[in-house]
Amino acid sequence: MPPSPKADKGKLPMQMDVENVFHMTGGIGVTSYAKNSSLQKKASDMVKHITTGTIQELFLATTPKSIGIADLGCSSGPNSLTTIKDIVEAVERSSINILHPLPELRVYLNDLPTNDFNSIFKALPEFYRELRKEKNGGCPSIFIGGYAGSFYGRLLPNNCLHFVYSSYSLHWLSRVPPALYDEQGRSINKGHIYISRSSPPQVSQAYYKQFQEDFNLFLRSRSEELVVGGRMVLILLGRRGQDHVDRGNFFFWELLSRSFSKLVSQGEVEEEKLDSYEVHFYAPSKNEIEEEVRKEGSFGLDRLEMFEIERDQKDGENYGKAVARAVRAIQESMISQHFGERILDSLFDNYGRMVDEETAKEEIKAMSFAIVLRKL
Repeated sequence: MPPSPKADKGKLPMQMDVENVFHMTGGIGVTSYAKNSSLQKKASDMVKHITTGTIQELFLATTPKSIGIADLGCSSGPNSLTTIKDIVEAVERSSINILHPLPELRVYLNDLPTNDFNSIFKALPEFYRELRKEKNGGCPSIFIGGYAGSFYGRLLPNNCLHFVYSSYSLHWLSRVPPALYDEQGRSINKGHIYISRSSPPQVSQAYYKQFQEDFNLFLRSRSEELVVGGRMVLILLGRRGQDHVDRGNFFFWELLSRSFSKLVSQGEVEEEKLDSYEVHFYAPSKNEIEEEVRKEGSFGLDRLEMFEIERDQKDGENYGKAVARAVRAIQESMISQHFGERILDSLFDNYGRMVDEETAKEEIKAMSFAIVLRKL
């Protein structure tokens, strides 16, 4: 999918070039995604039985000599290869159980071009060593490669995949919905970075329309790359019902909006800068997901489960600070591009305090979906 157009110099940016800017914070520093992605790891572990069960069912039904596996939105850090290891071991167990030769595994790791792929590649020797150690020196034939580009469009050749995995990526849109701006390039959602209680109806409509376009394109693209009978396991953030305003994923964005507003009131951020910033995120409902799968028509919906991740907090660690670091690791690239790096520390200090204040009153419960799709 072509990158979003950049605004003319001197004008407020109508859209940020998401494909070439957005990425999780790389490296292994304090604010890196590698150090602040335990929530995503916990979610993957919660639905691990769905992921491994689906690949085993696929293998037993088809017993291919070579299996194509894609992790779309693989990001960087330890989570990427942990999931691949789980999938490899699930296939191995199945092949042993039916006394079938181990297939070769082709693994395609995908994310946007700015992703820290190097950290994954550096971890590969240890990944292979661990596999060999656990198999007493033996190891299945695994070929791992990185594929940079937006998954909102074709990435790989026809019929080369048997299994697609995507965790916490599909709630990110390909771009900020253009309908959030009027003909003069001014936001219709002033003072907010996402759908809010005071947003006009056109805001949620713009976000929903962009989700429909993106998810449809994702499904169409994967339908070309997957063999008939291939499976997809998709994990993404969502919402319980039709109302966008809830005490779930919406509320974390609401608190970030308030953190920005505080910086505006303190003179650290220009109001027009805030007015021209929107996040490229959408938390769909169960009905919206089901409807898009039905409309696109290439996949059967085998499973759609909603689950809730309990508070991720280490002993003695401040919860608000932990959440702030996790959100910063995800949003830092976009915020820095628009506002500059100097506001990051004060923004997320404010955010962490607000999270603590709100969770002391009532829990904020982020909802997720685990979806299993089968290529028809």
